[in-house]
Amino acid sequence: MASLTPVTHVIFDMDGLLLDTERLYTESTQALVTPYDKTYTWDIKVKCMGMKGHQSAQIIIDDLDLPLTVEQYLDQIAQHYTVFFPTAKLLPGAERLVRHLHKHKVPIAIASGGAKDSYDLKTTNHGEFISMFKHVVLASSDPEVKQGKPSPDVFLVCAGRFPDKPDPSKCLVFEDAPNGVEASVAAGMQVVMVPDPRLKPELTTGATQVLASLEDFKPELFGLPPYEE
Repeated sequence: MASLTPVTHVIFDMDGLLLDTERLYTESTQALVTPYDKTYTWDIKVKCMGMKGHQSAQIIIDDLDLPLTVEQYLDQIAQHYTVFFPTAKLLPGAERLVRHLHKHKVPIAIASGGAKDSYDLKTTNHGEFISMFKHVVLASSDPEVKQGKPSPDVFLVCAGRFPDKPDPSKCLVFEDAPNGVEASVAAGMQVVMVPDPRLKPELTTGATQVLASLEDFKPELFGLPPYEE
């Protein structure tokens, strides 16, 4: 495990980290590809995690040989998202950690590969939870984010929007996907990874710390206020 150094700001990925939306992405995508007698496999999904919408669409079209343009794919998947995304639930440990950091006035933000329309659907029932974050950067909709993960852009833009503009080394990222871990490291930030248990161990090696759940996080290891017993 890498040595842990104190941080002042925390940035969260959203999909598969705070909200159980990775399952909903899979269900939506499978609903789209089933009429073409295709299966959206875990290996394809790993390639897509954390990427901008048009990037992941191109990967799925290419890998499954779908007779669709990126625009056609995005139009169709949006219809499925409308059904699935509002059912998103918070993952274990997410609410406790976010409320704890907010209570102790640790600046927190979200940096997601997603787009505004799908973000609005996912957070339909989580307005009060989301209100605790200083700001949200959505790579697929934000003009300042030139490239999606694994490029560091979304995390650097997110850090730059905190009023005090912390050095990247003072930011801790929470991620579930290899693309996101790679982006965090490229941004010069420490990253706690909470991977899907199906992920191959070698895809977690870049993380500062790897946990089975957000419930296992110990804030004091990164110089943050400890949980009260």
